[in-house]
Amino acid sequence: MRRHLLLLLTTAALVLPSTPRPAEPPSSAGLPSPVGKYWPAAGVVLPTRAAAGVFRWPVDGRPDPVRRFDPPPQPWLPGHRGVDLLAPAGAAIRAAGAGTVLFAGPVAGRPVVTVGHADGLRTTYEPVQPVVTVGAEVSAGTALGDLLAGHAGCPGAACLHWGLRHGPEYLDPLALLGLGRVRLLPLAEFEPWTGGVNAGRAGRAAGRRAGRTPRPSCRPGRRAAANPARSSW
Repeated sequence: MRRHLLLLLTTAALVLPSTPRPAEPPSSAGLPSPVGKYWPAAGVVLPTRAAAGVFRWPVDGRPDPVRRFDPPPQPWLPGHRGVDLLAPAGAAIRAAGAGTVLFAGPVAGRPVVTVGHADGLRTTYEPVQPVVTVGAEVSAGTALGDLLAGHAGCPGAACLHWGLRHGPEYLDPLALLGLGRVRLLPLAEFEPWTGGVNAGRAGRAAGRRAGRTPRPSCRPGRRAAANPARSSW
């Protein structure tokens, strides 16, 4: 009798389904959290005091990046040594961080404002009709001038070309804000930015092999040697 009861209990245990374990949510450790169109940067090396929070966007309202930082593999080749931000013509352009106005005037027919910051950083803004003069001390958010229309390659009426340099080298200005990859607007003129943070290395290698080829991504904080013809600003 006891043997039959044990056999029945064993059979029931094999037939009845076991209680499923609750599914564990996927871990998000190590994954960036998208905020709007932007992701936190990774592996960006900037001077110690150039941290996110010290700098701000140079335009008011919601920024619209329409062209990425894409420096050339060699200083004398064409490239894009900054970020283009779509904004209305006449918009107030503001200092991205505290510093001193180093230059305010025309360069190759374009009005440019350059602000020097701590640790040898310099931000540039063009085409901007300046309302500041050389030597003026500015804070983050101080109006530098008014944005003019006619920036080459701009998909709208006006775009701000925002640049960053550390000594003779060009850097991605988005690194000042702790931002990395940017989803570009769906415009035919600009390729989607689909690569990762380290994809720029492959792009540079391809550029050296084939002269100048489109690169689908670039790493925030990538360096590019300055063009001697533009080293004055």
